[in-house]
Amino acid sequence: MRILKPVYKVYEWYISRNLKPENMPKHIAIIMDGNRRYSKLMGNMPAIEGHERGVSTLEKVLDWSIEMGIEIVTAYAFSTENFKRPPEEVEGLMKLFQKNFEDIANNPRIHKNKVRVKAVGQLELLPENVREAINIAEESTASYDKRLVNIAIGYDGRMEIIDAIKKISKEVKEEKISLEDINEELVNKNLYTAGLKDPNLIIRTSGEERLSGFLLWQSSYSELYFCDSLWPELRKVDFLRALRSYQERERRFGI
Repeated sequence: MRILKPVYKVYEWYISRNLKPENMPKHIAIIMDGNRRYSKLMGNMPAIEGHERGVSTLEKVLDWSIEMGIEIVTAYAFSTENFKRPPEEVEGLMKLFQKNFEDIANNPRIHKNKVRVKAVGQLELLPENVREAINIAEESTASYDKRLVNIAIGYDGRMEIIDAIKKISKEVKEEKISLEDINEELVNKNLYTAGLKDPNLIIRTSGEERLSGFLLWQSSYSELYFCDSLWPELRKVDFLRALRSYQERERRFGI
């Protein structure tokens, strides 16, 4: 490991120097997969510790994104399906979410880099203490517009679309809009991501090659990158490889 670290540093430098700032994705989305498998591979490590290490990885990725000039990061932290996991794991995750959202208010890196933090999903499904912590994080960063981090928590891509349909249908019923007013822009405005530009690049760790219901509407023309590393093991080299792969592609819209 001591021998490999300098090698990876050189490799990081080699990849970085060939990345073009003008072709950097403005918005990346990340499916942070592999925390539980990492815990199992580590032997007797409790599952929640794998999730804690995953939080540390997200902090590193946010630092790397700022360094590379990426403006928006949307991270898939917890789906509605995750509520079906063992009660002790769900409870541990909720405590972890509460702590980390509360910590954002006093995080010097967040404020130094003027990062706005926003939670997206069916937040009403979350315990009250987690919702309160989210409010603390959002309010403490509400004035920032330089960078944005979306944390998808209690999230389901199909429900996001259904909720958007419900909001639009209500406006039609109340005669605030007509059927002819419904278009892509209106749908975008009613999604949890509230009119943000679609992610240019979606990264998924752990070797799985699927979206798992993540940003189903927004991902229609996103470039996809699948990485074999489990989320807690993700290295900067892996992140840079994803950016290099993105820049090497010729983006096309349509078939």
